[in-house]
Parts: sequence; C-alpha cells; structure tokens
Amino acid sequence: MKPKTRTRAVPTGRPRMEDVARLAGVSLVTVSRVLNTPDAVAAPTRQAVMEAVRRIGYVPNLTAGALAGSRSRIIAAVVPTIANSIFADTVQGLSDRLEGEGYTILLGQTGYDAGRERSLVTAMLGRRPDALMLVGAPLSAATGRLLAAAKIPIVQTWEMVRRPIDHVVGFSNAAAGRVVAEHFVARGYRHVRFVGGADARSKARQAGFDAALRAAGMTPLPAVTVPSPGTLGHGRDALCRVLDEGGPTDALFFSTDVLAIGALLECQRRGIAVPGRLAIAGLGDQDLAREMVPPLTTVRISGLEIGRRAADLLLDAIAGRRGGAQRIDLGVQLIERATT
Repeated sequence: MKPKTRTRAVPTGRPRMEDVARLAGVSLVTVSRVLNTPDAVAAPTRQAVMEAVRRIGYVPNLTAGALAGSRSRIIAAVVPTIANSIFADTVQGLSDRLEGEGYTILLGQTGYDAGRERSLVTAMLGRRPDALMLVGAPLSAATGRLLAAAKIPIVQTWEMVRRPIDHVVGFSNAAAGRVVAEHFVARGYRHVRFVGGADARSKARQAGFDAALRAAGMTPLPAVTVPSPGTLGHGRDALCRVLDEGGPTDALFFSTDVLAIGALLECQRRGIAVPGRLAIAGLGDQDLAREMVPPLTTVRISGLEIGRRAADLLLDAIAGRRGGAQRIDLGVQLIERATT
C-alpha cells in the first residue's frame, strides 16, 4: 500500500492551517508547534510540515497567535523618514540583529508629523508587537502616554532623551554641535552660522553649536531654518539664502550631510572655493560625504551601530536578561576633511 502522503492533493482556495496538517499528515497542534517553537519538534516532522507550508503557500496568522498569548515575533520601528540613508542604516542594523532571531520588522515613517506619528503608533500597537524602536522622543504627549501604557520593551534612539519611556541608545546632539563649533573656532573662522530643520534633534545641535561659540567669545549669526526631512535641494536653497543676504559668513554647519552636500554642490556650480571662501561641515559621515570633491568634514554617527545596539537591548528585554532601563551613549567624533 502506498503511503498516504503521496496521494494527498494540494488544496485549492485560501490555505488554512488545517490544510497544512492534512497535507503533512500531522495534527493541528503539531503544525502550531512547528510554526511557533520549531526546535521542540523532531526534524523529520518539522521538514514535512514546512514542505506542506511551502507547497500550499500558507501564511501564519501572527495576530491570532499574539491574541492567544504567544509572542507575535514582530518588532515595530518608527522613524522620521528613510529618505535619509542614515535612518535607513538604523533600520538595517536593527533588522540585521532581529531577523536572525526570527523577528519581523514592522516599519513606519512619521514624516516629522505628530498626528501621523500617533496614528502610526496606534496601528502598530494593534498588531501586538513584542517591542518597539522609536527615533527620539514622541512628537506629542499623547503618543508618549500611548507608548508608556503599552507595557512592552521600548528603545528610543538617536538622542539621549531626558525622560525616556524605557531604554535609550544614541548620542548627545548638543555635543555634536559643540565639536563642530570648536573645530571652526580652532580653524580661525569667526563668522559662522547653523543650517537645520525645526525638529528637536536639529534644534539640540544648534543649541550646542551656539553655546560653544559663545563660550569662545563669539556671537552666532542667525540660523537658517529648512524643512524636515532635509534634502539636497534644501541645502542648496539655504546656501543661496546666505549668499543673497550678503554679509561676512565664512563657515556653515549643516545639521545633516544631505544638506551640506546640497550646499557643496551649489558652491561648485557657482565656482565658490571651499574652504577658501566658505567652510562647510555636516553630520552623519555618509558614504557620499567621503566621496565628494572636496570630501566633507562631518560628525561621524553610525546609524548602523545604533540599530544593532537597539536590537540587542530589545532582545535582552524580551528575554528578561536585563533589569531596569538601559542608557547607552555612543558619543560623537568629528571627522576633519577638506571642506574646512
């Protein structure tokens, strides 16, 4: 008599767990164990179930599993934008660590909009994630209360938040501004100004920059504000505004490499010598910053490392390996290149 497994037909219609069990010749409980705790099932049985899953294209209902009390194996990640590659690097670092542990990343972009952030977080929490990563502080108190009430591990990144919800991994944005100002002062620039967005991280960089200039006995020139997230075009437009205003500006600190590169490209189009006529510095140390001619002076921030460390904190918290909230300050480093 031929084994029954050779005569079972692949079901038509939307695949169900019952179809997987029938095709593999096992119980529903066994299928559930293979999908949720595969190491607890013997290898031949596990292979038979996964082959059935593959053949019929079955997709597990993760939300149902979460509501039943098991882990969803989902980690939510809320970022301002992935148009800026440095935030994309953070997501990549997070993914590198978590996907190897069997987690799926649920990604959302706020566009620096408080209402959008709250709606996004509400929708994500409805998926019952095991943990959540957020860039910076919530944009509204309402979102902060929502996250605090979720009772899941949360890690805030990219800034050392004063009153974190849970864990923090990042750096001091004020310190980033300070090291650039101190560099400008040491290089002899005396008419310097900041260019950045209206978001909290950019404002913190400006505060550190201005404070360091005042400590050196200098008066910062009025800052130039651009939209968030900043683009190459915004950097170009900011430079044009500075040039159109005239005045003695001899150095500019842009809050991101993207803005700084946009300005540097405009200088090249106009034949403005950098740093002979104008010094330019950015933040992020993105790949393109190193490849520009001249290469860009910048503050090195590893978005990839932030994502990896955030993932480690979340994995430890989920597994109960750490007690209490953790704060990890990765620090900042000025990379001096030819634009200053």
